[in-house]
Amino acid sequence: MTEVSTIGLDLAKNVFQAHGVDASGRTAVAKSLRRRQVMPFFKKLSPCLVGIEACATSHYWARELGALGHEVRIMPANYVKPYVKRNKNDAADAEAICEAVTRPTMRFVAVKTAEQQSLMMLHRTRSLLIRQRTMLVNAMRAHLAEFGVVAPVGLMGLKTLLVVVSDPKDERLPTIARSCLVSLMTALSTVEQEIATGERRIHIWHRSSDASRRLESIPGIGPITATALVASVTDPGVFRTGRDLAAWIGLVPKQNSTGGKERLGRISKQGDQYLRWLMVAGAMAVIRQGRKTNFANRPWLADLMARKPTKVAAVALANKNARTAWALLATGDRYR
Repeated sequence: MTEVSTIGLDLAKNVFQAHGVDASGRTAVAKSLRRRQVMPFFKKLSPCLVGIEACATSHYWARELGALGHEVRIMPANYVKPYVKRNKNDAADAEAICEAVTRPTMRFVAVKTAEQQSLMMLHRTRSLLIRQRTMLVNAMRAHLAEFGVVAPVGLMGLKTLLVVVSDPKDERLPTIARSCLVSLMTALSTVEQEIATGERRIHIWHRSSDASRRLESIPGIGPITATALVASVTDPGVFRTGRDLAAWIGLVPKQNSTGGKERLGRISKQGDQYLRWLMVAGAMAVIRQGRKTNFANRPWLADLMARKPTKVAAVALANKNARTAWALLATGDRYR
């Protein structure tokens, strides 16, 4: 087989597709591989450039192939799509990946370590449990309302409802309805315990990470957001400036500019939705606290609040915090 210099690998669950070219760009290999054949195939090759699309298993394969001496680059799938010729199939995808990975202007995703992936899994699990808690609370409120039992929103209102469910002498609830609500209440208690356990694990990891503790010093960024940033931003050097990080999170305006005239719209909402939500939520907390002091330490934010809606100002502050976070990660400095 001709010596391969670049390979595009289309990842899958069981059947992978590899497309390799030599130094002159001619096709040297194009074959499908079963999962068990992938590692033996790459072991036989001399170290080469391997391109893969970002997906659920891309970081695992990047680590495995990198350990064999290959240079592995991960690309966002939507950046690879323009290189697909006509019909889409595994062979065409692998060829497109092979072509895209050699482009000098292509943007790549930094490979995450197993520890960073584990930390993000902890965040995702907590996020899922929080959604389940919201579903359980909403279900209990709706079911109780059918029997005329309502309570104010918030934690105190929920406690009032739980007292009604727990009281067998309350005749407003039929026996069958009470048994169903007790099941939901038990599930709610279990979910809340798991959320608390997950948050304790996040805080333990946060205290052990110098980068996370430095990010926490930024107003509007707490341990949850700081650990999510450290786990998501594997290499701050991937971003040229802090604005690139803010754009990656999706905190910059969309552009529809032409003819030398700039047209800016709403924020792009690209990138990680979870990370963007954390940044904006933290900014809203800073604004709520700043109203108590009339934004004494942030005159620019007070001026912006006077001209723009609150949520627009929150996004602007989140953008500023993202750029500050990049500076701290890139330089190893502390917030001043």
